Amino acid sequence: MPSAVPSAVPSVAPSVALAVTDGMLHYELSVAVELFGSDLTHLVDPWYDFALCGPGPVRVGRFRLDPDHGLDHLARADTVIVPGWADTDREPPAELVEAVRAAHAAGARVASLCTGAFVLGAAGLLDGRRATTHWAHTRELARRNPEATVDPDVLYVDNGDVLTSAGKAAAMDLCLHLVRLDHGSAVANKIARRLVIPPHRDGGQAQFIATPLPAPGDHPLAALFPWALQRLDRPLSVEDLARRAGMSSRHLARHFKHLTGTTPLQWLHTQRIRRAQELLETTDATVDTIAEAAGMGTATTLRRHFHRSVGVPPDTYRRTFRPESRVESRVESRVESRVETA
Repeated sequence: MPSAVPSAVPSVAPSVALAVTDGMLHYELSVAVELFGSDLTHLVDPWYDFALCGPGPVRVGRFRLDPDHGLDHLARADTVIVPGWADTDREPPAELVEAVRAAHAAGARVASLCTGAFVLGAAGLLDGRRATTHWAHTRELARRNPEATVDPDVLYVDNGDVLTSAGKAAAMDLCLHLVRLDHGSAVANKIARRLVIPPHRDGGQAQFIATPLPAPGDHPLAALFPWALQRLDRPLSVEDLARRAGMSSRHLARHFKHLTGTTPLQWLHTQRIRRAQELLETTDATVDTIAEAAGMGTATTLRRHFHRSVGVPPDTYRRTFRPESRVESRVESRVESRVETA
């Protein structure tokens, strides 16, 4: 198989601005800081140019934050993240709403975590778009934003320039999704392993999952998952998985349903699609070669299942999701915009 194509390193680090004001939820805020504000240049250099932006010293629960810049700095960022808004019965501050609206108008990709969607709604960014938030607040979000299509049954929604997530763990899913778009699956997976969380959950996955994929050693299938992931290029049946796990097929199915919310075969299928995505992003391998490596057999089979699962053919996906093209194009457009307005 051809060697992996190294990600192109943009000359300017993609910038991420986290909007902070009094009344934010500290968990969602800390998720964004952990992913985008940590020094991960050992994975990608440059990583992100990260900044906290607020009107002044901010109280978030028991914590006090001193922003790096004012809210007007949001309009200079490539990506703006709005954490959860604690009291959805109150309208968010007008200065925050206006700053988020101005950032989007300036070309920023704007993402909300959990109830941060109420800020995006107040800024008019949800009109004509799909959106989500924590399931307990989706009805109120829909009431306040009748021009939006609010989906209570997904983890996150990606409209390209406007993204929204459900609550808590889904905020991490959306942040990893942004990293994956900018830097590719391999980098996002390494970060997930560092955080001891599942590498990727599709945005369309239901919010109600009995138990997310646990950390190694915490469940009866702890050894089975890595064993299967190392053998995706081989034929694997439910009987093979059950034999490896040392249990009956029926017992295996019960554990799979409890741990992943799906069946063994569907889980395998999803992992094969994800393997194909990663190979499309990081190698020059042909579709035939990738089909074999992902256990799909032939290019025809891969194309059929890939299109059905992802929504586009493998070749289109490769052109669209190559990290070098996504990062470079976004950074270049922002640099050109700043030069023009200077």
